[in-house]
Amino acid sequence: MIEKALDTLWLEERKAAALIKQPMRGILGIILAFAFFMGLWWVFMDPRGILRWYTPQYGYMYIRWLLIVAIWQAYIFNFWPFRPNWMEKTHPLKKGLILVTMNFAITGLLIWVFYYGIFGTFAVPYFSWFELRKTGLSDFFAREYSSLAILMMAAIASWLSPIWPSAFENYPWHKLTQPAKGFTVFAVTFLLTTYIYFIFMHPHYRVLFYPWQEFTAAFPWWYESFHTLSGNFNVGWIMCATVSVWLMETIFERYPFCLVKSQPWRGIAGFFCILLLAFILFFTFVFLQDAVWGPSVEGAKRLMAPDWRYLHTGELAVILLAIALALYFYFDNWPRRFSTEVNILVRVAVTIIGAFALHWLYYQYSHMLLGTQSGYSHPQQFPMAPVILFINVMLYHNWFMDGWPGKRIKQE
Repeated sequence: MIEKALDTLWLEERKAAALIKQPMRGILGIILAFAFFMGLWWVFMDPRGILRWYTPQYGYMYIRWLLIVAIWQAYIFNFWPFRPNWMEKTHPLKKGLILVTMNFAITGLLIWVFYYGIFGTFAVPYFSWFELRKTGLSDFFAREYSSLAILMMAAIASWLSPIWPSAFENYPWHKLTQPAKGFTVFAVTFLLTTYIYFIFMHPHYRVLFYPWQEFTAAFPWWYESFHTLSGNFNVGWIMCATVSVWLMETIFERYPFCLVKSQPWRGIAGFFCILLLAFILFFTFVFLQDAVWGPSVEGAKRLMAPDWRYLHTGELAVILLAIALALYFYFDNWPRRFSTEVNILVRVAVTIIGAFALHWLYYQYSHMLLGTQSGYSHPQQFPMAPVILFINVMLYHNWFMDGWPGKRIKQE
């Protein structure tokens, strides 16, 4: 017998009534999310738009931290300081506006105050756009290099932050109340994120600058096995790990580690299930690229370069996640009528087919819709940025606005 979960989220406890029947509810939800995504992209990111932050790293940095802050709001702090009663009774539009505004504000404070103002100024200069500029780098490269470092840390945070509430059910702090529980889990996961960053990402910055920063960072220890000095190798598999967390949370419904009876063993099993799935995704995507384009060549550029191939594994994983979340949020994680194992197999098949279709559509039409460059490996073609922004919009719509107008929380 499986023990009851130690800790649950408000998202798991809310009861939403369907106002529109499927499949129209799902289709309408995707249309609304895509329309909002296109509006955000035009205002903030599009090179032809207003702010033009997609350079691409500068804009992508904001997109990644918007995602992390949304995870903090929903999973770590369980929507504190708002009470469940307020979350249930407030109109979805008003609630969404307040929560999205908070999401943007916290992201801005994190980047401009913590990274640029404190961490980059007093600890590690390459986290600050302004400190890098003092070394003689051009304004563009100073901003891009600092943005890359900040979003590399975000990649790790998006992997580790949700693991504690989803796999470990906030054990051993599950009995704490908010905000003590939230700040405790936040502190632990942020500490782990920082520690892992310096092992897996910091060596990338040793070889990024000339001369190499040999007294401030280790030599990229993955070079001998994976034939690249670039941290993109770690970005690739860590993005696969991030995607694996959410695949386990959505289409797998925490199966099979949910069968483990008690904590912390359930959490440990969940962590290794996520890691195993991450490596399966990573090496499968590397194999598929080698099969289509031929083996990568050390020292080559763009499509034939090992570092770009590793980065593209993360891009492929994110495209896979976008389909899985759309299925989960907008089509009620279809199907649900069969056994757990059969349901999962069907969802996996639908997700894979959908990912291939989205991959093809993206590279056919994204340069026209988003103002990016055509082709696979152009430096301005960075599909993780728009796809994760679309994922953010789906989270806003379904976490912050309850999927309205297709659904609405039941009023007792």
